[in-house]
Amino acid sequence: MSTSWPSPAPNALAASNAAEAQSPLRSLVHLMYALHTLSWFSLGLFSVIAMVMNYAKRDSTRSDFYRSHFRWQARSFWFTLLWLALTLPLWLLFVFPGWAAWSLIGLWYLYRFVRGWWAFAEFRPMPVPER
Repeated sequence: MSTSWPSPAPNALAASNAAEAQSPLRSLVHLMYALHTLSWFSLGLFSVIAMVMNYAKRDSTRSDFYRSHFRWQARSFWFTLLWLALTLPLWLLFVFPGWAAWSLIGLWYLYRFVRGWWAFAEFRPMPVPER
């Protein structure tokens, strides 16, 4: 049996979103999503810059909404590095398997950041994995 929580009143939600839209932290998160999304053109340098910003500002986030997006970005970044490292030997065997693996990882990375950015623009938190 599932319990549904009462949703906030539409006017209260609209007021909350309007106030949130003016937050300087909101602009920063948009910038971080943009850097991650454009990192393909910088061979990952933009993502490193975004992660430095992520870790520098992470402690200043007070809402679960922002924490979910900071965590989503960090997990996407670190899992991508893990998969790139694990598939690096494919480049040593033959070029094609390495290229194919890294292309798929790159597409997954792009998907994660487009999905997160879209949710952020719509004021939706990202799912947080259960421990």
